[in-house]
Amino acid sequence: MSAPLILALPSKGRMKEQVEAWLGEAGLTLKAAGGARGYIAALAGVDGVEVRLLSAGMIAAALDAGEVHLGVTGEDLLRERGEGAMSRISLIAPLGFGPADVVVAAPAAWIDVATMDDIDDVAHAYLARTGARLRVATKYLNLTRAFFAAKGVGDYRIVASDGATEGAPAQGLAELIVDITTTGATLKANGLLILDDGVILKSQFNLAASAGAVWTGGQKRAAKDLLQRLGLPADLAQIAE
Repeated sequence: MSAPLILALPSKGRMKEQVEAWLGEAGLTLKAAGGARGYIAALAGVDGVEVRLLSAGMIAAALDAGEVHLGVTGEDLLRERGEGAMSRISLIAPLGFGPADVVVAAPAAWIDVATMDDIDDVAHAYLARTGARLRVATKYLNLTRAFFAAKGVGDYRIVASDGATEGAPAQGLAELIVDITTTGATLKANGLLILDDGVILKSQFNLAASAGAVWTGGQKRAAKDLLQRLGLPADLAQIAE
């Protein structure tokens, strides 16, 4: 029997619910092996496709490593894979749900700070006054570095955030944050405002393909059939020569 096409989908929570609803609109039903807690699944009535249920971050990593052929996850997580990631991963189609922005936010009390140019000025002054660099708390290390470089801001250092990033300034752990937001309400509740030019990425769920995966003829056909059933572009030439 030929090797199946490997499709990675979110394993739990709101993301899983939204993906199942999207599949349902195309008449596809996800069937988990071993019950609701299983991590291997199939699409009922679809041959040649094996579904792996993973966290959103693991899906991005698996696509980048060529361990799965197709996957659904946030564009922010894919682009956070770092330099060259988007040559290893091809975005097939945005799916229209799971919207969220990756943003730079500063304390609302900084009334004269509204842009990245202002941040550059603050960072220079902070370094001159304290001998230390402005701290930016974030989980998005690669996106932050690339964005700050593009804006010409260099006098800062990243503080890797493992918890609730929006609380870092109030806790004295950082002066700025880069985080993901949908409405901005949580940022506002923590006394933070998004900079006027501080939107790094407007993200949403995407179906993506791995250019690094090994694609057999059967897997290409299974992918094209699946994409057609989903009403998505079925041209995989750019990632599956």
